[in-house]
Amino acid sequence: MTTSIKLSNVYKIFGARPKGRALTMAKTGVGKDDVQLATDHVIGLHDVSFEVADGEVFVIMGLSGSGKSTAVRCVNRLHEVTDGSVMVDGVEVTELKKKELEAFRRDKIGMVFQHFALFPHCTVVDNVSYGLKVRGITTGERRKRAYEALEMVGLERYGQSYPRQLSGGMQQRVGLARALAADLDILLMDEAFSALDPLIRRQMQDELLSMQDEILHKTILFITHDLNEALRVGDRVCIMKDGAVVQIGTPEEILRDPSSAYVAEFVKDVDQGRVLHVGAVMVPPRPIRVSTPVSGVQAEIGAGEFRFCIDAGDHPVGLVSSEQLGLVVQQPVESVMSTDICTVAEGTPLVDIYEIISTGQPVAVVDDRGRLIGQVNALDLLAELGEIESKASQIQAAEASSVGGRS
Repeated sequence: MTTSIKLSNVYKIFGARPKGRALTMAKTGVGKDDVQLATDHVIGLHDVSFEVADGEVFVIMGLSGSGKSTAVRCVNRLHEVTDGSVMVDGVEVTELKKKELEAFRRDKIGMVFQHFALFPHCTVVDNVSYGLKVRGITTGERRKRAYEALEMVGLERYGQSYPRQLSGGMQQRVGLARALAADLDILLMDEAFSALDPLIRRQMQDELLSMQDEILHKTILFITHDLNEALRVGDRVCIMKDGAVVQIGTPEEILRDPSSAYVAEFVKDVDQGRVLHVGAVMVPPRPIRVSTPVSGVQAEIGAGEFRFCIDAGDHPVGLVSSEQLGLVVQQPVESVMSTDICTVAEGTPLVDIYEIISTGQPVAVVDDRGRLIGQVNALDLLAELGEIESKASQIQAAEASSVGGRS
């Protein structure tokens, strides 16, 4: 897969002489606080490296002061890099001259801010089309593209309204529409949804993911301080602390295998069912053909066990338990099976099957042709969720013990 953004060993130091003693100390492994104490310089980024694939939603997550926003601002050079390399689509951003940098920002990267950054004296459509105006697009074309972007975010009816006439969530959508109208290759979204109410925030996350899958296919660098949001939105997540990268991985990798107590602390508070998918906990099925005589399978099904029944095309059509099979002998399985079954795709979030799993009945997992490929059992699901919490606690305990031993 093509790399769209690549940061290699990037340092960003704030202060009067960023390339002096502070950089030397940072490169020898001295921590952020010690560098600041010795030099009165602040380390914004400490040897940061990551790659973002073309079309990927890459989330940088961390608390205040972690360096996440600094990293994004180095991508479009709103911050000058102290040391290291920033490549965007094969272009070394740190070497661009003034006019080249202006063209790069105008034609390559769109940005969505936390606080909307809308012009209060301009209508919604004029706000959305502003970037196109700067690029010299004709009035008719930019209005057409602005309304298309507003339609994407469900605000086409508000084109002639002013920002003050919209709610906070609607204003945020206008900010997103402005970036979409520009139709640039890369979107930088810095805490774009953080100022929104929880319900509106979730709706915006859903809309972004839907648009990305169906329409946009953009490279998106998304910044947040909320791990639930990071794991929900990102294809991969980069967790930062004190200007350094702590862990990079898929949502499931971070949830199941936190690299440190710092990450584990976040993981313990995550809504696992919205991050993990059915494929993470399904087990291989042991299906029975509907035409099989009951007598042929009675002996192999244990007490309390469920088996899915499949037709000639391997589609799940029913479910039988050991109790049901004990009622008859000569009839085919089809005559005793229950047809009230739940089928889901492998990518279904676990939260969507909680209700059916709570009854004790397994869930059938099917491929895109409806064929049975696995099943989720209640005990397996509970064991998986418990294992994640247990592992996070073990990592925290081990790290705390290690620190105590050194002291």
